[in-house]
Parts: sequence; structure tokens; C-alpha cells
Amino acid sequence: MRGVFVAAIGVGVRFGYARRSTAGAIMHVRVAIIIGGLIAAGAAWAPALAKVTHVRKATATMAARGAVHRTALKQSAAGKSRVAARPSAAESSGHGRQRRGGKATQKRNKDKDSGSLAMLDRDSPAAVNFPAEAVGWRLIEDAGSGARLGLPEKLVPRAGVSRTGSRWTSAQGQIQIETFRLTEAALPALFGEEKKASHRQVTSSALKPDSFIIVGVQGLKNFVVRADARGGEVRGVSILYDQATEGIMGRVAAAIASSFAGFPDPNAAPLPGLRRTVEYGTAIVVTSDGDLLVPARLIDECQAITVPGLGHAERVAADSASNLALIRLYGARNLTPAALGADSGDSAQGNELTLVGVADPLAQAGGGAVTRAAASLTAQGIAPAPKPGFSGAAALDARGRFAGMVNLNPSVVAGSGGAVPAVTLVSAETVRAFLQEHHISPAIAAIAATAATAAEQSVMRVICVRQ
Repeated sequence: MRGVFVAAIGVGVRFGYARRSTAGAIMHVRVAIIIGGLIAAGAAWAPALAKVTHVRKATATMAARGAVHRTALKQSAAGKSRVAARPSAAESSGHGRQRRGGKATQKRNKDKDSGSLAMLDRDSPAAVNFPAEAVGWRLIEDAGSGARLGLPEKLVPRAGVSRTGSRWTSAQGQIQIETFRLTEAALPALFGEEKKASHRQVTSSALKPDSFIIVGVQGLKNFVVRADARGGEVRGVSILYDQATEGIMGRVAAAIASSFAGFPDPNAAPLPGLRRTVEYGTAIVVTSDGDLLVPARLIDECQAITVPGLGHAERVAADSASNLALIRLYGARNLTPAALGADSGDSAQGNELTLVGVADPLAQAGGGAVTRAAASLTAQGIAPAPKPGFSGAAALDARGRFAGMVNLNPSVVAGSGGAVPAVTLVSAETVRAFLQEHHISPAIAAIAATAATAAEQSVMRVICVRQ
């Protein structure tokens, strides 16, 4: 553009000189007109020329960038053969979170499986971490399946019989607990069938050679299935409860599964809080016309009290402090009372005892015979513990005299941390004082040997039937 203006100035100078000649003037006028047209056209074309120049520069820049990018790609392709690809910072962070998330998921699954395995561990029962009294928690012996389990009786007040066991439900059916008993069943096959049951989503499970546990969701309910096997028989319990009740039932269900024993040991000491539906014990005859002495705890909450071969009995009196109770058989005659008089033995004299009682049918192959067991009286109580059914048995000293009544306590841990003895002795003096308080004079044996022989005739089985 500067060249155009310079040309215009030069033309102007020449035009000044053109005045001297007409021909020259005419020529210079034509030139001036042509130059003026060129100047006007140049002014009009300037924006277009600038735009073209800008486009060319942009094109050159893009071409340069493309060349750089192609060079970088070639270098990257060449580097792949020598160096492993490294993820970006964002990708590294994402992969890290994914790995951490995977580990967290694995840990949660491991924790669930560990929790399931804990329910199968008989040596580590689940803690009762809920208000036991509020839910009516107690251990029972289920007559329908032969198993032992904890039951929240206040939450499932409706009891009935299922096809192969027993059933307990809440008032509206939100909670259902059912035991089952299967003969000639294979535990692994049953485990697989229970996991594949329709509408079930299993969240945790564990299988052992003699037991299994399955936990999951079934529709709008949570479920737990626990089973034990022995030989070809399987006994189990299924728990089904609304998810709305999970706050309390989640913990209760875990306690039920942990407390479940499909094949309880009949010779084991009584467990804390155990209340069997049908419980067996021993009664001592104190009068010939039907008065019997029994442990108060044995007949607690009984719907019916029965003495085999003699009929039903009725509770007359009880003392929870001494754990003594008096029951009466109406219509009984000519019974042989035990020698409990003043000349009977003193529990403080000597430590050797002979226990005379009637063991639980499970402990003597269904029998009901009166048996004897040797024991010693120690500061911790009577040891070794006799078989179940000996609660209420008569204890004789080394001379065969009555030393007291056997009392089988639940094996609970006191608040101070000391264990309450499982088997204690209610002394002869305490027994006599209780009987005299209720106007019963204890019998006195003339000969000690006669008292020892009559002991078998003066004890009998008593059965408590609870709801």
C-alpha cells in the first residue's frame, strides 16, 4: 500500500509539469485517472487480502501442529517396543480406587463368610447382644426335631407343629422360626438345594463336614438356615423375618443359629438359661401318702407335672432361695419315704458322696431305672457333675445317711466374674427346715443300712411339661 501512495505522489509532481504542454497534460490526466482507480480498488481489496493472509497463517500453524503430532505418535509407537505403557494420573487414581474397592468388597465378603462360620462354631456361641428379657429369650429342647436352640418366645408366641419339626410365628407372621428333621439325607445336597431355592438371594454361606449355614434375602424378608448332620440324619432350623424388623431380629437370628445344636449331648451339663419343653428330674418321697420334694427350678413354668406310673402332681409350696419345692400326688398310698430325720448325715462330715437318682431317658437309652453315681463335695460344689435328670437326687454320705439334695444350676457367669457352680448340694438341715415349715415331719431310719437300701425306693422320676 505504501508503494501505491508513493506512485500517486510522483504522478502528482509529473502532473504539475504537464501544464507546459497540452499533449503532455492530456497524457498525465489519463494516467492520473488510471492511478486513482487503482488506489480505490486497492482500498476495497485490502480486507479480503488480509483475510487470505490470516487463513494462510492458520493453515500453516495447523500443518505444523499436525507434523508435531505425527512425530509424537511415531515416537510413542517406537517406544512401545521398549517401555510398557504408563497410565495417566487420572487413570492411575481410577485403577487405584478400583483395586481398593475390589479389596473392600473382598473384605466384606470375607467378613460375611467369617460371620457365617462363627454361627457354626459350637465353642464360641454368639453373645446375646439384645434385651433378652424383652424378647423372652431362653434355650429349649425341641421335642419335634430333638434339637436344642434359643427361642425369643415373646416375639413368636404362636407355637405349632410343622411337617418334620416345630414352628413358632409372630402374631402377624412377620417372624417365622421352624425346625426340621430329615432322615437319610445328604448334607451337601441339602446345602445346594437350600441355596438354589426360588426367590432366594444368598449373601453368605458356609459348609462344613457336619453342618452348614446360609444367610440371604427372600423377597422382602431376610432368612437364615442352619443344619447339623450325624450319620444319615439332618436336623436344622430356618429363620425368616421381615426386613423392617432387622434392627432386633438380625441379632436374634444370629443368636438362634449360634445356639442351635441338632444333636445335643445328653451327658453334658445344663446350659445357661436352658428350659426344655419336656424336662426330667428326680423327686424324693417325704411322706407315704404322696408328698414329694423336688428342686423349685425343675418345676418352674410347668404346664403339667407328672410322675410316671403314679399320675399328675400339683405344686404345693416353693422356696426360690433354697431352690426347694413340695409337690403332691393325690391318691398315692404306701410310698416309701426317705430317711431325712435328725440322725441323717451332715454334709460337713467327709467329702465322699453317693448320688441316687433317675437319669434323663436320653442318658440311659430311654430307660427309667434308679441309678447311683459316686461324687465328691468340694468348695466349688459336687464333682463330677452327674447325668441330666439327677437334679433333685438324694445325696448320701460315706455312712449311707442322707446328706442333702442335688441341685443342678445353669452354668452362668456371675456379675463379679466368678462362675456359679453347676452342681451344688442343698444340705440336710435346709431340707428339714423347709419340710417342718410346711408341717411335714421327716422320717427317721432305725438302721443306717436300711436307709441306704431304701434310698432306691424313695426316689422317682418327675417330668415337667412346658408350653
